[in-house]
Amino acid sequence: MITRLDHIAIAVPDLDASIRRFCADLGLTLAGREDVTAAQTSTAFLPIPGTRIELVHPLDHAGPIERFLQKKPGGGLHHLCFETSDIDADVARLRALGYAFTSEAPTPGAHHSRIIFLYPRGFDGVLIELAEYPAAHAGGATA
Repeated sequence: MITRLDHIAIAVPDLDASIRRFCADLGLTLAGREDVTAAQTSTAFLPIPGTRIELVHPLDHAGPIERFLQKKPGGGLHHLCFETSDIDADVARLRALGYAFTSEAPTPGAHHSRIIFLYPRGFDGVLIELAEYPAAHAGGATA
């Protein structure tokens, strides 16, 4: 079951510059960074009450964020992520409704989560991520 908006991910061409801008100009706080090799991303976590902004940058100039930045060199909104309490049940339910996913099964994500993406064509052009966290992290919008 979808429980909340977990984060808004923004693809950025220069992670350090974006961190400085979001923190200095918007007053957000950097809560941490994590390289997620399975997703080929380097991610910075900027919590705000109830959710967080994730700045995502390609690891080793590869992967889906790199392809996104090749199309939009200045960066931009990449996806919305919703937390789920049962990713397997939500995937089965959404597949039964006809939605398509970018992978067959959930893969490892940040914070020891399991994640899966739905193709944007099913949600008015917006890439949607579902994330299930271990019980110790669930419900927390922190790094």
